[in-house]
Amino acid sequence: MIRIRNSFFVALCAVSLMAGLAREAAAAEAHYKASKQIPIGGGSGWDYLSADAEGRRLYVTHRTKVVVIDMDENKIVGEIADTPGVHGFVTVPDLKRGFSSNGQENKSSVVDLETLKTVMKVPTGANPDALLFEPKSGEIWTFNGRGKTATAFDAKTGKVIAEAIPLEGKPESGAADPEAGRIYVNLEDKSEIAVLDVKEHKLLEKWPIAPGKSATGLAIDVKLHRLIIGCSNSKMVMMDSTNGKVVSTLDCGQGVDAAAFDPGTQLAFTSNGADGTVTIVHEDTPDKFTVVQTLKTELGARTMIVDLVSHRLYLASAKFQPAADGKRPMIIPGSMKVLVYALKT
Repeated sequence: MIRIRNSFFVALCAVSLMAGLAREAAAAEAHYKASKQIPIGGGSGWDYLSADAEGRRLYVTHRTKVVVIDMDENKIVGEIADTPGVHGFVTVPDLKRGFSSNGQENKSSVVDLETLKTVMKVPTGANPDALLFEPKSGEIWTFNGRGKTATAFDAKTGKVIAEAIPLEGKPESGAADPEAGRIYVNLEDKSEIAVLDVKEHKLLEKWPIAPGKSATGLAIDVKLHRLIIGCSNSKMVMMDSTNGKVVSTLDCGQGVDAAAFDPGTQLAFTSNGADGTVTIVHEDTPDKFTVVQTLKTELGARTMIVDLVSHRLYLASAKFQPAADGKRPMIIPGSMKVLVYALKT
């Protein structure tokens, strides 16, 4: 009996190991494919998407509201109203609250995630754009584009802790490393990463991203201390978050906006709206990154998020009227949608 049990245990371990290796191989090859389209409709314009992996909700900012999607059913289940010029949305599941950055009114809406009703609004700097939750301090940080500042406030109470932290440049996306006590922010007009001290609420230093320029997308691998930076000159820059050293640079698509990282597959992404692609890179080692797929999406699909549970990619998109006389193409009213891409295993 002991031998039978041991044999079964060895066989079970072998099957588990093979399954794990199969998942790693699938991730390394990164065969993402189109899975579904979720119609959003309404007026034109959108910005960041955010995913609550625990609550299984996707939040899609849409001008004056945030559309809420069930990520398991891939269908709309509600919306958050009164978010003028909304750019981003972040959730804090433990508090059952969400937070928006309302660019047109220089405020952040504090939202009850169960009722989707606004509890209060917190003042920020001018034109809050990206925002994040820093779990160790329990603070929401907004990055204020026109003000070139950051604002930090308590997620539980809404009390403003730091009203206008100077950034010395126009901020875009941010990423936090709670163990290091640092927040990193793209300074788009300076081609630099701003490094902020969470406890002191101040700018510590700025790191150049060359050969990258005018970065918008930013993600982080906190385990290996790597920043994934999506740049407007079609470069994906990998930077050591402990010292600002650029360790790798890869070519990506045109019109980069968002960047993402999935620790479960060790895949990094940039969404490239100008050529309608997502560049997918595998983190082989801390200093070696390999492009494993150029996923065809749609022209204009520039913002993106990855669900860390299903590993699906979500991108906002719409249909566009052809450009004429050198003008920018216009979004066809009511055509906004979310594109869903699944990892083939």
